Amino acid sequence: MLEVRSLNVFYGTIHALHDISFHVQEGEIVTLIGANGAGKTSTLHCISGLVSLKSGDIHFTGKTLKGVSPNRIVESGLAQVPEGRRIFANLTVMENLEMGAYIRKDRNMIKQDYEMVFSRFPRLKERIRQVAGTLSGGEQQMLAIGRTLMSRPKLMLMDEPSMGLAPLLVKEIFEIIKEINRSGTTILLVEQNAHMALSIANRAYVLETGRIVLEGAARELAQNEQVKKAYLGG
Repeated sequence: MLEVRSLNVFYGTIHALHDISFHVQEGEIVTLIGANGAGKTSTLHCISGLVSLKSGDIHFTGKTLKGVSPNRIVESGLAQVPEGRRIFANLTVMENLEMGAYIRKDRNMIKQDYEMVFSRFPRLKERIRQVAGTLSGGEQQMLAIGRTLMSRPKLMLMDEPSMGLAPLLVKEIFEIIKEINRSGTTILLVEQNAHMALSIANRAYVLETGRIVLEGAARELAQNEQVKKAYLGG
């Protein structure tokens, strides 16, 4: 479904990503784990069209994303839940969800998808007219996910969905991620909470200083001594 080939990215003179290559198959949860500054968010931003690549290519459902504008990438069925939620703080919950559906014209299906989001996130329905900036951190993360779901993505990119959340909420968010995947959405997950990410993923890639240093089945990597020592506190 998604194939990233020999990706190189520079910020000025800084070589941020070094020949990154990986793939995501339809129906999978694939996670990228690594420390701060490893290049995880830069990788997602390249896929989303927010960062230009120096060399390499990205293919989604058989078509290149190189040089494609971010809005066209969303229209193709690939959407991102950004790091730090990035909700529209001055808009209501409902207005945020409406923004998520801005590319769509199928009004009847949009109405159904509002109900789908509200059934998945009952707290958002309770706060439908509330200004989004006044929601709790967990509610804002749910809104960010719900807003992305409104674009009906085939592949959802998720950037640090557990950031800043209490442990109970982290568990809830990861249950939601699994449910979204079971309902048919493929997921590429960037996450510092390596233990939680590996517990729900099919496969994983480990990034260090802009390079993929390990890859494999998530369960196997969770037992890898190098991964345990660096990311799992073992």
